[in-house]
Order: sequence, then C-alpha cells, then structure tokens
Amino acid sequence: MTAQDTGDAIVRVQPTGLAQGAVIAQSLDNEWVDAKLTRRMVEKGIPLQDVEGTRNKDARAEYFRGLINTRQLIVNRAFFYNNKAVSRDLVAGGEARSAHRRLLADGSLVPYLLNEREPTDRPPNMTLDEEAFTAWRDTVSGMPASSRITCVRMSWEDRENREATMGALFNPFAGQVQRLTATDIPTLASHVGVPPERVPAFRERMRELVEFSSGRRSRDELVTRRVLYDEFVSVPGLGVSDVRYDRNKPFAAEIKQLLDLIYNVNLADALGVYPLTPAGSIRRVALQEWTTLRRTPADTVTDAEQLLLFLRRQAFSAVQDHLTPLNVDGLELADVWSLRQSEAWAAYIRAFDALTSDPVAFHDRVGEVFDRYIRLNAEIVRVAAGRRTRRLESSKWFPVIEVVVLLGGAVFSAVTGDETWNVVGDIGAVTAKTGGSVQLVLRNRLDGGRQQKFAREIATVRLDSEREWARFHGLVRQLPGYRETRGPRAATSSATVQDELPEY
Repeated sequence: MTAQDTGDAIVRVQPTGLAQGAVIAQSLDNEWVDAKLTRRMVEKGIPLQDVEGTRNKDARAEYFRGLINTRQLIVNRAFFYNNKAVSRDLVAGGEARSAHRRLLADGSLVPYLLNEREPTDRPPNMTLDEEAFTAWRDTVSGMPASSRITCVRMSWEDRENREATMGALFNPFAGQVQRLTATDIPTLASHVGVPPERVPAFRERMRELVEFSSGRRSRDELVTRRVLYDEFVSVPGLGVSDVRYDRNKPFAAEIKQLLDLIYNVNLADALGVYPLTPAGSIRRVALQEWTTLRRTPADTVTDAEQLLLFLRRQAFSAVQDHLTPLNVDGLELADVWSLRQSEAWAAYIRAFDALTSDPVAFHDRVGEVFDRYIRLNAEIVRVAAGRRTRRLESSKWFPVIEVVVLLGGAVFSAVTGDETWNVVGDIGAVTAKTGGSVQLVLRNRLDGGRQQKFAREIATVRLDSEREWARFHGLVRQLPGYRETRGPRAATSSATVQDELPEY
C-alpha cells in the first residue's frame, strides 16, 4: 500500500506514490552554497548568514525552475519554514500564500516527513525560524475544506518507517562516504577542483574522512552530515545560521561539496525521484558510482556509437521570441501557479516525459522538447507582462539545447540552437572502466545566472574498457568543428533502531 486515505486533510503516500518525474531541488537544502562561494567563504572566514542574500536569490530561482520544469517538487518539511526562498510567500500572506496553498492542494509541492505524521508537527532538536513556522502552520490550517495536502514518508507505520529510513538514508549515506577512497582519486579531485599537485594531500584527507566514518560505524554511532561537518568542514558548535567553514581544516570546501552531493542524491534515491543539482555545484558523476555496480542497469548507454548520437547536431525550427525574463525569481509564486495551468506548460511537460522515458530516441524527440520550451518561454513572458506590480526586466533570448556527456573526468558539450552549433571536449582523468551521465540543458545562449533554464540527467553511461573509451573519443573527434582542451576541471550506518530518528 503506497497511499493512505484517512479522511483528514492529508494524503499520506510512500515513495512509490509520487508522480512520474518528481524531483528534489538541492538548492533548497539550507546548507547549500555553490562551489565558488564555498571556497571564498572558507578562505575569508565568511559566516553563512553573511551570504544569505545571494543564497536566497539563487535558491529562489532554482525553486521556481523546479516548479516550472517538473510535475512535482518534493521538499523536506523543514525547508518550508527554515528556507527563506520558500517561506517568504507564507510570511507575506495574501496572494503569495494563496498560491502556495494551491500548489500544495494539487500535489505540485509535496512535503517529505522524517518522523512526523503531520506536516505542521514541530521537528525535535531543530532551531526553527519561528515566524515562518507559525506562517507555515497558518497556511496549512487555512487550506480550503475540500483541499488536501500530499505528504510522503518512507512508511506510515512508525517502526517500519524507522527501519526503512535507517536502511534508505542513514546507512547509504555512511556507505557512500566510506566508498570515497575506492574511487579513482585523481578523477574525484578533478571534479572538486583540486589541482594535480595537491592530489596526494587530497588522497590522504579522503583516507582520514573514511577512517573517521568507519570508526563511528564500528562503535555503532550514526554517521551524519552534521557530524562530518563538525570534524572536517565547520567551526564546531555553531547553529546553521552562524556556521563558518574552517580554513584550518584541509580541503574543507571540497569535502563540503562532496558531503552535500552525497546527502542530496541519497535522499532522492531513497524516494525514487530525480535530484536537481543547481548550477555551480558538482555533479553526481563525481561519485563514480559505476565502479560499485556489478550489473549494468537496463537503461544504461554502453555503446560508443549510441552515446555519440547525443552529441550530434540537431535540426530546429527558427525561434520567434527575442526576449526572456532576466531573472526567473523576479516572478511571483502566483505567476508560477498561473503558468502551470497553461497548455504551454502541460505540452512542455508531456514532451519532456516522452523524452526521458526513452532516451535512446533522443534524436527524434529532442526537437519537440525544444519547441515546447520556446513556447513555454513565450507564456512566461506573457504572464510576466500581465503583472500589475513592478515590471520584470527582460534579456535578449537566444535559446539553445546543450547536451553534456560526462565520462569520468572528461566533459563533452554540444550546443545546438538557431544558427548555432559547436561541440567541445575537456579531457581530464579517465580510467579504463569509466562511467557517467548524459545531461540535457535548456537555456539562453546569453547565459544569465537566474534566467529560466533547466538541466536534468536523462541517461547513465558505462564504458567497460579503455578500448570502448578510445572508440567513443575517436568518434567525437570526427564531429565537424570539434575542439578539445586538456586538464583538470571541476564538473560543475549501522545503528540501533531508536524511537525517534535523528535529523538526516
């Protein structure tokens, strides 16, 4: 049984009851900071609260992109009131809160509950933004009598939930941390931006991280992100808003990136949804998960010629629009709700679903996705123009599709748009057996940090020999106009069952 209809205001589902293509946005994690800003915070000792303005703008843009580009966005219940990118609409009240209620009522926004049975239960041992938490409770209690909120939990039977959460969240997190030293360290280092001359020191720090984690597990202690932060990243003993990253701890910035990535993809995997990794953050390929797979999943691309198809030039019709909103977070939540009611949005989502359900047919289906993406932008412009409040700034609009193939430490990128075509490769560390992913990016060629764009993994890749890698590399080199550079580049627990789960 994946859903429980109890006659109250909550529809209780388990992960299998979530919508096709549901996602979790990493940027809503209240610890999230992009890689570049993380390094600056470490170097200069800048506390998290001092970059709140920048983080909130970026997180707000990613929040809206998630709502615009997917059917369903899963949100950790604490982020509704402890992340201002989300809570500002609840605190503001009025139209913004009404829009939030509508998104909850139709299942566009789904709270993920850890221990709680109700979305308004206060999480234990957590510092809350009290104003926002009160606004969240008011938002939920003020839902129309006919409306119901969908909430997801690993299980709605308490003991089963504790066991499932330990098995799907806490233990895999610790396991992934312990596997870091089993990865190809030069490749891992290249993904997090460690220069070649510092790889030996980075390797030693990874050994220390894994040894610390193993020690806790051997003592039957939980391995959590917060515990590892305190030991390897942060000045210990500070609350989330006061956090400072400790420059005296070697590779603090790089370890933070890895822990954040593991934390967020682990939750997405536990719920069976897609993780949306924001721009400026390392990609999942850094974890080199293909090295631990004994069997290759059926939908994995393993053939060099098939993989090449993703990088070939696509044929698209001429673009009619010339403008796009400068910053998607300049919209209001009510605008996003209105957009999701349009036929342009529904057609875009249908086209994307068709593509992701059969990535091998990419060449045949990507054109329709691009066309629907352009029409969606026109609808965004129309909705923005109809606003009665401040005018939304616009930017010139040259839409392109970028396909990014990540293989170990190598990155291949093909950009296609109206009268636009180029394909480049950046060749870093590649092992004999290598793997990665294919990502589809829809964006403006004149890339603005917070414009409407979308990126999602559409296929996994595994090449099982150096010969297969060489064959693929040779085929790519034959593509017209191909350019190549070389060098490192960052690809932007066993525990006793407790009555109450600690915070994940």
